[in-house]
Amino acid sequence: MNEQDLRHEIAAVKDGRLSRRDFVQRMLAAGLTAPLAGMMLAHSGVAMAAQEFPYKPTKAGGGGALKLLFWQAPTLLNPHFAIGAKDQESARAFYEPLAGWDADGNLVPVLASEIPSVANGTVAADGTWVIWKLKQGVKWHDGQPFTADDVIFNWQYATNTETSAVTIGDYKDIKTIEKIDDHTVRLVFSQPTPQWFTPFVGGRGAIIPKHLFGDYVGAKSREAPNNLKPVGTGAYLFVDFKPGDILTGRLNPDYHVPNRPHFDTLEIKGGGDAVSAARAVLQTGEYDYAWNLQVEDEILVKLETGGTGVAEIVPTGNLEFILLNATDPNVEVDGERSSLKTKHPLFSDPAVREAINLLIDRASIQKFVYGRGGIATANCVNNPARYRSPNTRFEFNIDKANEILENAGWKKGTSGIREKDGKQLKLVFQTSTNGPRQKNQAIVKQACQKAGIELELKSVVGSVFFSSDVANPDTYTHFYCDMEMLMITMSSPEPQAFMTQYVSWEVASKANKWQGRNISRWQSKEYDDLYNELTRELDPVKRAALYIKLNDAVCAGRHVLPELNRPRVSGIRKGLQTHSSGWDNDLWQLPNWYRES
Repeated sequence: MNEQDLRHEIAAVKDGRLSRRDFVQRMLAAGLTAPLAGMMLAHSGVAMAAQEFPYKPTKAGGGGALKLLFWQAPTLLNPHFAIGAKDQESARAFYEPLAGWDADGNLVPVLASEIPSVANGTVAADGTWVIWKLKQGVKWHDGQPFTADDVIFNWQYATNTETSAVTIGDYKDIKTIEKIDDHTVRLVFSQPTPQWFTPFVGGRGAIIPKHLFGDYVGAKSREAPNNLKPVGTGAYLFVDFKPGDILTGRLNPDYHVPNRPHFDTLEIKGGGDAVSAARAVLQTGEYDYAWNLQVEDEILVKLETGGTGVAEIVPTGNLEFILLNATDPNVEVDGERSSLKTKHPLFSDPAVREAINLLIDRASIQKFVYGRGGIATANCVNNPARYRSPNTRFEFNIDKANEILENAGWKKGTSGIREKDGKQLKLVFQTSTNGPRQKNQAIVKQACQKAGIELELKSVVGSVFFSSDVANPDTYTHFYCDMEMLMITMSSPEPQAFMTQYVSWEVASKANKWQGRNISRWQSKEYDDLYNELTRELDPVKRAALYIKLNDAVCAGRHVLPELNRPRVSGIRKGLQTHSSGWDNDLWQLPNWYRES
């Protein structure tokens, strides 16, 4: 389908000649996804469809205990500091955004009373402002009212550079926020902004209360007692939290949605490993839900057979990748390792990066390790399909890797390890402690050995590796080694925020308390310029082309090596209804969870 045909279809929806549902079906037939179809309509001024989620309970409570297993245990509960998904999920149990993303890529109101659109006059046609109308009668868990002042405060809090919020990139394009009244705000952007739905939305958009965090902006942000004791607007009230272990809550009797929640208590248990978490839901029924089942598919199938639960697999844009450090992790400058003032002694040679890319057997990792839970890829952006580049290919070729290294002057020594100018190709490769990831490491190590590269494998407990603790040197954001492997979640069907993890101003460093999203420290003026162009482009078709260019630029740099597009795999006890979405937190619809008898 060409650009002219696409615009004709959108025009037909706008003037009523074509239903929204028929448009989505035609886009699916053309190879696009439902989320992308929805976003194209939204960009063109067609209001998103109102969503309803089946909910059978007729009153709040009565469901007993809801027990969740997060084998990577949460360590803090402030959504603005939640680097890893485990902390984002746990914070979402108590804090809420203005809106969230459903499985079809539609925005769903949470703390907003309606979704803004060009059609209802709350989004500027040129993308320079958006008006959010807030739901009335919402209270914080301590009884204080939720108002426009809280929304404005979160913008001020996140954009204060001394706060070092991981969400700063989501709010930096806002020029000002005008308070129209206590329940209406107008976000004015510094330039035409097609991503008006990024601030205060989805997994990174949860809102914290001004009256409890107002004294902890900037340098004092980490001192706030409520970083560990959330007072939100969600369906559950905070009871207790032992970081790295267990988080508990209880039913909020004053929740702003009638007859919610169904469960009387909430328990999020951390620790253990993915396999034991899967077993506790799929086989024994000890728990109701298991998060992020990064488990060999063969094991999942066995646990599902005749068990108490099922593995739920939801398509996403999530990416499992290997990062090659652009800086030197072994040299300290001004008290900082992996400093931008250094260059990696081995990866500065593009031949080394190219060789390692050829030594990743993506197809075998999918086939023998992940199965349904991972799709081999050479792209950073994999979903929606419209944004997937056709220009990249992955290849596993040990002979070619050897040839590249040999031609670049890396010769094998008596030990079999290649060396050049007194430097040996000996690297430390780290990831989180997890069965599939250790098998993944082993597959890469074996291939590297055949090319004269020695890898020292390091695994770090997930609750430490993905910790938001700025004093912890073993977090993935510090990146104090040569290579590391992890997954980054894509929390919106529009990947603009996802692609900020490669811009130069998002480099993780001591100055921003290692909260920056660019972990590899790779920098490219070409990429930065393309990204800035994207932020100004309103046309959805042209934006799709820019996403492909951005993807190709970062992949060509070979500091970021995509491995797998990771669907979301969770363990669900039979009878539990969760309304999962691949574009938002797993717990995004927690208030609507219930158990059928």
